Amino acid sequence: METFYDYVTVALFAAFAVLLLQRSVMQPPPDSLWAYLPPAVACAAANQAGNAGHDALAVCLILATVVYAFKVLQVRVRW
Repeated sequence: METFYDYVTVALFAAFAVLLLQRSVMQPPPDSLWAYLPPAVACAAANQAGNAGHDALAVCLILATVVYAFKVLQVRVRW
C-alpha cells in the first residue's frame, strides 16, 4: 500500500465487508449479497484510477460508493 487511494479504498472495502457480516446474521437479512458487488467494484476501480493518475475519476468513484452506502444499503450513522 503506497498511495492515498490504496488506504481509502481498502478502508471502504473493509467497512462494506463488516456491514455485510453484521447484516448477514439478521433474520431475515435486509439485503442480498449482490447489493455489495457495485461498491466492491467501485472501490477497485477507484483504486486503479487513482494509482494511474486519474484523480478526479477516483474521487468521484469514492464519493459514489459512499452515496451508494447511504442511499441503497441505507446505512445509518450513530454518533
